[in-house]
Amino acid sequence: MRLTILGGGGFRVPLVHSALAAEHSGVESIVLYDTDAARVQAVRAVLDETSPAGGPQVIVEDDLAAALKGTDFVFSAIRVGGLRGRTCDERSALAEGVLGQETTGAGGICYGLRTVPVALNIAETVREHAPDAWVINFTNPAGMVTEAMSRVLGDRVIGICDSPVGLFRRVARALNVEMSEAWFDYAGLNHLGWLRRVLVDGRDVLPGLLADDDALAGFEEGHLFGGPWLRTLGAIPNEYLYYYYFTQDAIGSILGAPATRGEFLLKQQEGFYAASGEPGAADRWNEVRREREATYMAESREASGAGHRHADDLDGGGYDRVALALMRAIAADEQATLVLNVPNRSAVPGLDADAVVEVPCLVGRNGAHPIAGSALDPHASALAASVKAAERAAIEAAVSGSKSGAVKALAIHPLVGSVKTAERILARELEALPELRSVLTHS
Repeated sequence: MRLTILGGGGFRVPLVHSALAAEHSGVESIVLYDTDAARVQAVRAVLDETSPAGGPQVIVEDDLAAALKGTDFVFSAIRVGGLRGRTCDERSALAEGVLGQETTGAGGICYGLRTVPVALNIAETVREHAPDAWVINFTNPAGMVTEAMSRVLGDRVIGICDSPVGLFRRVARALNVEMSEAWFDYAGLNHLGWLRRVLVDGRDVLPGLLADDDALAGFEEGHLFGGPWLRTLGAIPNEYLYYYYFTQDAIGSILGAPATRGEFLLKQQEGFYAASGEPGAADRWNEVRREREATYMAESREASGAGHRHADDLDGGGYDRVALALMRAIAADEQATLVLNVPNRSAVPGLDADAVVEVPCLVGRNGAHPIAGSALDPHASALAASVKAAERAAIEAAVSGSKSGAVKALAIHPLVGSVKTAERILARELEALPELRSVLTHS
């Protein structure tokens, strides 16, 4: 098989490569495509030092059509505007006293506005040059971008995220059960989902976990949300829901930090990429990766008192393994159940059939099919509908090039909630980012 990675100079590409090599995935060649040639060469150096004998051949292409031609799978993990754009998203929102975060709130909307047109161009190019390929999307905001690409590619684009499987792994560890022994009833949107039940031998063991403060203290979400709030919800939220349930705490912690997450990563990764061409690329990459994982969502853990991440959560997050499991299930028709971002059909009552949701899916040679579940709790359903409306408004604004549409997308998001605030955030973004000015071309 042939795999094309869009965003081939991305920092986490070696995780995908190592997973493919370790699992004997059947991938014979990996094509790296990126608009930044220097970053690709830095990543290529890491792969050259870590590739086992007989591992996948690595090819670098600087033309998108050539990179896609003949491929079986496309892994899309691009960052339009780079980390410079991410820091702008964070600071533009924080300047108005609202959350500045990569995928959540104003930051997620701004990121999506400049990313959707590029993602749609990729989708059109895939349809022309690799019509039989499956696209696995990890480009953030993953739900919004996957929904936009599905307008072109239909069910042949599938979004992935490592947050749900990370939550499941931590909950299984707290329950002292193997993940394979449990069924995790999870539903929502990307970075906006809830674990409602955990079935072991047909019995829901989640209530027992929620009642056990000592067990809750042993994993990240238990620290983040606290036993009383988790028991009130009767569910365990995705870690990103901290930004909704504890908004002011999160903002205060981010403002009190010496740097935003984007600023931290920008400085950290500049050092890694600047050393490209020197011996020891793999060791430098692994050191930076460990630091990156250890500081993931650090502001939330600081504000909640959650402390350091568990050692088992420092292995790279797991999105590489989700991607590999998805590829294997489709290519080899190995039936699997994975939490993925796909069109809703009827899986989540209250959202329409085309809304991309994050739910367990049955996966095989015919793609991913969402498993219907029970309705979300009323407050969760209302929040998911509100965020989905903002995502769709952002897609429409990006497609039409409308600045007023972009203001609408920001203003109706529940973490922004003000037209004037939205206008000022967008003005800062337009002034700073040519990638956004080229999208929003009229009022």
